[in-house]
Amino acid sequence: MGSEDPLPKWASKPCIMGIDEAGRGPVLGPMVYGCLYCARSYQKTLSSLNFADSKTLKEEKREELFENLKSDESIGWAVDVIDPKELSAKMLKKNKINLNEISHDSAIGLVRRVLNMGVLLTEVYVDTVGDAEKYRIKLSERFPAIKFVVAKKADSLFPVVSGASIVAKVTRDRALREWVLDETADNMHRNFGSGYPGDPGTKAWLEHHKHLVFGFPSLVRFSWGTCAPYFKDIVEVLWESDKTDEDGSSSGNGKRQLKLSNVGFTTSKRKSEEIESSGKGRCKFFQARKLEQLTYF
Repeated sequence: MGSEDPLPKWASKPCIMGIDEAGRGPVLGPMVYGCLYCARSYQKTLSSLNFADSKTLKEEKREELFENLKSDESIGWAVDVIDPKELSAKMLKKNKINLNEISHDSAIGLVRRVLNMGVLLTEVYVDTVGDAEKYRIKLSERFPAIKFVVAKKADSLFPVVSGASIVAKVTRDRALREWVLDETADNMHRNFGSGYPGDPGTKAWLEHHKHLVFGFPSLVRFSWGTCAPYFKDIVEVLWESDKTDEDGSSSGNGKRQLKLSNVGFTTSKRKSEEIESSGKGRCKFFQARKLEQLTYF
């Protein structure tokens, strides 16, 4: 049962849930959080379905198990796919959000989503990120009616987390296989290996696809330290702009030099668009030519 299907009768009885992720470490592709839930009375049957930590299974077996759980009307599941651009934007913005916080927010979002569907969650098992006890307390404070078990290697300890691990891993693998590269540069290819920083195939792909002005394709988590060595000879881009305060007001004619590698995300998209469309803080090149930003065509 996927998250879009009608709520089954068993969901109104006490239920358990497992949560795990796939793709936390790679420099390429999304990070995926997955959950699996079922009636607590189904727990013994769940143990007989041969779920295991997805990292210990071959791809063909993971795919088979995923199709099995999708067709099992006594099991529900859901995913949260976090785009690589979103990961990097959050980690580089002015008020940075680290990977642990992003992971916690994703897990919390899955719990809230399933509760909002009307599922009676009473126990949730989570593979820990960071300190297990602090994470448990954080979850318990948000959802006091639920018993949380947070543990290292939970995907090898609890079948319901093993199932969630398979959901997350297969979803990420499929996302990578079906990824459409937005960029149209010549000689781009998809032979990027596993996506992990130590993979020779991934390293070769990053080297081949770097651009000294525009950086990497959108598949890449450009905030990862792995990317830094590829830009030792990055082109220094000079921006002539009015210095802008947080409220969008101009503060004189001071010019700044910004390297692309140092640029973060300092304002919300809506705020930036308001400043841009008003003409405040815009480059003199655009102001002199009375160029406006188009929001529709």
